[in-house]
Amino acid sequence: MKKHLTVLATCLLFATPALAQSVGEKTGVNSTLGIAPATQDFVTQAAISDLFETGSAKLALANGNDAVKKFANQMIEDHSKTSAELKRLATGTLKAELPSQLDSAHQSKLDKLNQARGEEFSTLYASQQVDAHKDAVNLFERYSKGGDNAELKNWAGKTLPTLQHHLEMAQKLDDSRSGTTVGKK
Repeated sequence: MKKHLTVLATCLLFATPALAQSVGEKTGVNSTLGIAPATQDFVTQAAISDLFETGSAKLALANGNDAVKKFANQMIEDHSKTSAELKRLATGTLKAELPSQLDSAHQSKLDKLNQARGEEFSTLYASQQVDAHKDAVNLFERYSKGGDNAELKNWAGKTLPTLQHHLEMAQKLDDSRSGTTVGKK
């Protein structure tokens, strides 16, 4: 099995650039190798990230504790803004398609979150936010350094500090959930 995966990964690396980037982004090969995603892949993943952030934040407003709700409000505000900016770019000169719904992996995370209650909800939400923002920071870093559309590359670079701040906030929220910080508010 391991040999088959190695052969598959090698084939992906030598496939045509568009195919390698598209398949590579779906399989995580691009992220592992630090390769910038294709423009459409970046737009798709950035839009799905925003959809997940706002969807999970809405659940957090209904089910989370005070710290989670405060974080969720910030996520709705900031990710609604980036969604609008991305839509403007995608429908402008890019002519890129924006997904209207989550992919199956993000929908599954949202479904699990929707079933959780109380402290279980707050703990799961905080953990998911750390993972989601790590992925978003990685995606935006890769595109801002090596993307093939100058306007979108510039936007990714300008958006990146906000995502990095979100990651720091999510890590603090997760630390407070797991009891690893002193002086919880």
